Amino acid sequence: MTESSIFEPTGRAVAYVDEGEGPVTLVLIPGRGLDADVLGVISHYLAEEAGFRVVRIDSGSQGEETLEERVADTLAVIDHLGIEDTWIGGHGLGGTVARTFANAHTDRVNGLLLLGVEDVDIPLPPVMPVLIIQGSDDEVTVPATGDKLQATAPERASLKTLEGADHLFPATHPVDAAVIIEEYLDWD
Repeated sequence: MTESSIFEPTGRAVAYVDEGEGPVTLVLIPGRGLDADVLGVISHYLAEEAGFRVVRIDSGSQGEETLEERVADTLAVIDHLGIEDTWIGGHGLGGTVARTFANAHTDRVNGLLLLGVEDVDIPLPPVMPVLIIQGSDDEVTVPATGDKLQATAPERASLKTLEGADHLFPATHPVDAAVIIEEYLDWD
């Protein structure tokens, strides 16, 4: 795997991995209690096989950061890397961070990628495309939550379900998830 770097935007160490150099940039954020490596195979596949630039931002130095701190850390890393616009996404809580980021910075986000959707009262940002991927057997971020969110914007939100996959599908079914992402983003 690619070596991580540390950035300290506000005195907190934020680890990130930046790989690939493609024309499409994707920022990925892991879920609660997981480090960025859980998205490592997906990231590596998208960088190497699909030719995307992928930045994985870790969940923070203590793992106890607020949603607002994680959004601020994400913006700080994106700015530090000189990324003007990007697709942004995450797994579980990481997707909640991505949704919050996209709502706050619509001018910087091309689209949203959600891997296992948390049941939170955060709407999809206006206009932009959204890809939701969920595991059919996920008992943490249940598929009905993804179905409900997709129904709020059916004209621009796509939903894909990985059969037999549980909450940790980014680690247990990484290539399947990466292929769905690659096929979806190839049109961008």
